[in-house]
Amino acid sequence: MKTLYIECNMGAAGDMLMAALSQLCPEVDKFIEKMNEIGLKNTVVNFVKTEKCGICGASIDVIINGETEENCKREHHREHDEKHEHHHSSIDNILSLIRSLNVPENVKNKSIEVYRLLASAEAQVHGKEISHIHFHELGTLDAICDIVGCCLALDIISPEKIIVSPICTGFGSVKCQHGILPVPAPATAHILKEIPIYGGDIKGELCTPTGAALLKTFAHSFGSMPVMNIEKTSYGMGKKDFERLNCVRAFLGESEEKSSENVYEISCNLDDITAEELAFSYDLLFEAGALDVFVTPTVMKKGRLSQILTALFYEKDKTAVAKAMLMHTTTRGVRISSHARMTLESRIEEVQTKYGNIKIKVSSGYGITKIKPEYESVAAAAKKFGVTFAEVQKIAMGSLKNAN
Repeated sequence: MKTLYIECNMGAAGDMLMAALSQLCPEVDKFIEKMNEIGLKNTVVNFVKTEKCGICGASIDVIINGETEENCKREHHREHDEKHEHHHSSIDNILSLIRSLNVPENVKNKSIEVYRLLASAEAQVHGKEISHIHFHELGTLDAICDIVGCCLALDIISPEKIIVSPICTGFGSVKCQHGILPVPAPATAHILKEIPIYGGDIKGELCTPTGAALLKTFAHSFGSMPVMNIEKTSYGMGKKDFERLNCVRAFLGESEEKSSENVYEISCNLDDITAEELAFSYDLLFEAGALDVFVTPTVMKKGRLSQILTALFYEKDKTAVAKAMLMHTTTRGVRISSHARMTLESRIEEVQTKYGNIKIKVSSGYGITKIKPEYESVAAAAKKFGVTFAEVQKIAMGSLKNAN
């Protein structure tokens, strides 16, 4: 199974994660070129080879209006301290900007999922509605770049399993626009609930809210590295220097984990919910971490027609998925059970067609092979060329057969 293991012994920040993941892409230069063409105005992404503690790695510099990320942050604090006026963006503005970027739809969707998690954490710790949370303009551009970059890199790498080590947060305090706050910062601590973390012996903020949100969104599990045949190792260097190597280390390879896994199922009976409310709950369950959501028609007592709403999820998402189902449906209770699941192992391939490169999912195991074009890839090509979904799918399958 194609597995990505992310080691966070020195925490994680968005730029460190993007630096580590970019080195695992087949062609780093093309990834950086793509990042500079996504449509973020006055923003430039640079890949910088660097060395820390005698180890070679790389960092990512995000240049905004000719200034580096660190200068932008220093200017932000100076403006705040001197009470100078500066611009802020709402969550709606940010999500609209992400939707306008020149990246695949699934990358946009994942980026939005990460940013919603960030905004939700900020809203929670400040006691505000998510619509009332505002982000500083310069910090927003930097965070969007880090988030979209990580989502794009993971889309390119396409690991089947992502495992993250327990996360070192650091300890002490950190200065932000609201004052001096404890480490981990409140928003970071909120995001990292139900995830294994520890303070370590390094004083300072090692895990940022952006880094925490990215890891929580993408990780299938947290723990030690499984048995793996390593193909690539990368070092995403942080900007600060400590006595210990400040980096996120990533390993990409094939794990020996079998294609049997445990998943959880949550369900409830609904006989008093509208179709619109039910459809809305689907989206919220997926955002909470559901792997799949479906409805089964049934009949309840007194002959009442109803539906059984069911979602599948990994253990780490149990609380979030249960809360979403309780909050966004009319049920007063849910049922949760664990199931062993046997799956085919999947990989993503690309075929060249007259409608561009189309991603194909190839699943195999137990002497079985299944091939299917990826929905997002087919849909994007159909929209771009003004043809039907079925036409693109047919051409993609034909190109795959010819290639074999």
